[in-house]
Amino acid sequence: MSRPTRFVKDNSLTLAFGIGFLLSLAGQAVTGHADFNNQLVTDGLQPIGFLPYLATSDFAVDVTENWQSEYLQFFLYVFGTVWLVQRGSPESKELHKIGVESDREQKVGDHASPSSPAWAAEKGWRQTLYSRSLGVVMAVIFLWSWLAQSISGTAAYNEEHLRQLQAPISWVQYLGSADFWNRTLQNWQSELLAVASMAILSVYLRQRGSPESKPVGAAHSSTGVEG
Repeated sequence: MSRPTRFVKDNSLTLAFGIGFLLSLAGQAVTGHADFNNQLVTDGLQPIGFLPYLATSDFAVDVTENWQSEYLQFFLYVFGTVWLVQRGSPESKELHKIGVESDREQKVGDHASPSSPAWAAEKGWRQTLYSRSLGVVMAVIFLWSWLAQSISGTAAYNEEHLRQLQAPISWVQYLGSADFWNRTLQNWQSELLAVASMAILSVYLRQRGSPESKPVGAAHSSTGVEG
C-alpha cells in the first residue's frame, strides 16, 4: 500500500468529516449570500457580491454561533464524563472508575510506558496541563467562538437596526439582549439534547461495528464497553 493511500485510510474519519465540513460551510455561504441579498432588496438596498458577503458580520455570526455550541458540547462532555456516568452506555466510563483515576490506570509519571507522550511521563505542571489538555483546548475554542459570536452579532444587530433607522447599541448591551441569548440558547439546547439522547439510546440500541455502540450481543447493563 502506497504512503498516500495509507495516510487516507489511517485518517479517513477526520478527512471525511473535514471535507463534509468544508462542503457544508461552502453551501451555507452560498445560500446565506442569496438570503442576505433577498433581505437587502426587500429593504430597498443594492445586493452585494459573494466575496463581500463573506466579510459581513451576518455571515460571521451565523458561523460562530454554531461553532461555540458544538465546542461547548465537547467541553462539557469531556469534563462531565470524568464524574458523571450512565449505566449501560458505551458513552460512559465503567461505574467503578468515577473520578480522575489513579496514575497507574492513566499511565502517567512513573507508570508511563516508552510509547507514552513525553509530558505524560513528566511530573508537575507539564503532566497536570497535558492530562487536561483536551478539555482545556475545547474550552478555549468555545470561549473564543462565543466571543466572536457576540462581537459579530453586535455588528449584525446594529446593521439591521440602522437600516430601519434605529439607534445602535453597545457590545455590553447586546450581551444582555434577547437576540444574543436566543441565538445562543437555541443552539445549546439542541447540542445538550443530542448528547443526552446518545448516552441513553446507546444503552438499548446497537450499531454493529461502531465504537460508539456496544457489541450487538452485549447486555443492556454493560457499561463502558465499545463494539
